[in-house]
Amino acid sequence: MTGTLDSKTPDGPLPEKWRRHQNNSRLVAPNNRRKFEIIIVGTGLAGGSAAATLGEQGYNVKSFCYQDSPRRAHSIAAQGGINAAKNYPNDGDSVYRLFYDTIKGGDFRSREANVYRLAEVANSIIDQCVEQGVPFAREYGGLLANRSFGGAQVSRTFYARGQTGQQLLLGAYQALSRQIAAGTVTMFPQTEMLDLVLVDGHAKGIITRNLITGEIVRHAADAVVLATGGYGNVFYLSTNARGCNVTATYRAYKKGALFANPCYTQIHPTCIPVSGDYQSKLTLMSESLRNDGRVWVPKRKEDCAKAPNDIPEADRDYYLERKYPSYGNLAPRDISSRSAKEVCDEGHGVGPGGRGVYLDFKDAIARLGEDTIRERYGNLFDIYEKITGDNAYHAPMRIYPAVHYTMGGLWVDYNLMSNIPGLHVIGEANFSDHGANRLGASALMQGLADGYFVLPYTLPNYLAGQLGKRPATDHPEFIKAEADVRERTRRMLEVDGKRSVDSFHRELGLLLWDKCGMARNAAGLQEAIARIPQLREEFWSNVNVPGYGETFNQSLERAGRVADFLEFGELMCRDALARDESCGGHFREEHQTAEGEALRNDKEFADVFAWEYQGGPAPEPKLHTEPLVFESVHLATRSYK
Repeated sequence: MTGTLDSKTPDGPLPEKWRRHQNNSRLVAPNNRRKFEIIIVGTGLAGGSAAATLGEQGYNVKSFCYQDSPRRAHSIAAQGGINAAKNYPNDGDSVYRLFYDTIKGGDFRSREANVYRLAEVANSIIDQCVEQGVPFAREYGGLLANRSFGGAQVSRTFYARGQTGQQLLLGAYQALSRQIAAGTVTMFPQTEMLDLVLVDGHAKGIITRNLITGEIVRHAADAVVLATGGYGNVFYLSTNARGCNVTATYRAYKKGALFANPCYTQIHPTCIPVSGDYQSKLTLMSESLRNDGRVWVPKRKEDCAKAPNDIPEADRDYYLERKYPSYGNLAPRDISSRSAKEVCDEGHGVGPGGRGVYLDFKDAIARLGEDTIRERYGNLFDIYEKITGDNAYHAPMRIYPAVHYTMGGLWVDYNLMSNIPGLHVIGEANFSDHGANRLGASALMQGLADGYFVLPYTLPNYLAGQLGKRPATDHPEFIKAEADVRERTRRMLEVDGKRSVDSFHRELGLLLWDKCGMARNAAGLQEAIARIPQLREEFWSNVNVPGYGETFNQSLERAGRVADFLEFGELMCRDALARDESCGGHFREEHQTAEGEALRNDKEFADVFAWEYQGGPAPEPKLHTEPLVFESVHLATRSYK
């Protein structure tokens, strides 16, 4: 390990850190803001809200997305809700309790100051979104409604039926559209970032490819913001949209940005199970369903083939309620996922291959009525029926864990700036807020907190010293970066092998799911680390990428992303091997309690692991650490019993 990293966390009591930081941050005067250009890659909740806010402040923003519209960002797929400590139900919530639940939910592996700031600004998000017209659910009297989510004993999750992400994204999109019309934001849809450009060690631009024409273009700016989401699709099958990838953050890593905690991936317990060998993605059933649905499996293995309604109550094992009586079906995602895997591994799973458990709404319908359940979750039940053909009002849903969210990402300091000056990283693309496990409904909270309320205050700390320093796109570093992108494209197209891009991705994904999925061990991780370079070598000698570069070519798009996954997958496994403990979603089989719970090693591993690229798979990446300092919470064994 090398020297420790400086998080630039402000001094002072935890509740005062963010206000003190705001009061002492550098500013850019309004008349100077129009002299700056900022590149923002990604238009989900983090990127869209950041572009809208910075444009409103008077900066010139270039906004990039690979979709045909910012409205198609993956944030739209979030279903269940967004957290904030408004305490409208008067059930004991507070900013501190939201902060503590988030720290505990991440198994004490996140930076305390960042998490408190997130909890602190969350209330402002709700106010902002209500003013934008986001149609949050309301109680009979007109007040905003709340529901519960995993890892909390209060109701703090605001929601819009089962389409909260879509409604929040439309709110951010209308704010973004206003700035596009005003001329402060220039939109570049169907454009993919392929490299980061550094000039004198500072992030000053990107190289992009137009996905319709194939044109390679240089873009210069005073600062670069990555809001490109997570890397869950490295597993091939995940709940992410098919286009989600690691390319932007991984290319930044290869330019010197540190990649933090890449092994921290979240397995969501409430997913429609895999239905075939050639399925390309998985569909999430919102965690909000666990408010009213009860999770169970047959107690007797011989009952697993029976129709669920034919199994009497006495022969059902409501295993989450049995194991975690204080939280029951709302135990956190990592615990709930491992519990589902455990009962299935013991032979109590249902459905094809025994890879499923039941999520049953019979009791809720009897208690509340079918109309109430339809009002709360109707679109989710419709999705389930369209995919499976089953009516969940009449029989339980069948669910199983699947890759969902990634807590790892590029390392950032308190200002959300990476170790590369000028490169800021927000939302799921950074590592900062969720530790080893994200609580449900906190992804939307972080994305909008970063974009609306944090980055607009912290970015000027960097920009204030950069006036007049933006390079031209004919600078040698831009020319070199473009040449590197073209050379990589040429190599890929000239392989002319026999295997499809998807076949490599599928093999990599299955390997990672088996060796670095819900459970990991040293032998399996070493096996994966040995196999991935072989697979990568075969890719570059036997992949088939038809077509040409300077044209519409989706095979080329996918090949570039899979090539990055084939490198990044090895980094994930190295990180998982180096972290010789269990914590949250990182479950090392060698480190568990007698009851099968994660066993942390706080003495040796209460750190952020941040990896530095060393020029290729060999030599291995260099490990940097940031010690996690807890001033307001005590490290404790996480218990939801």
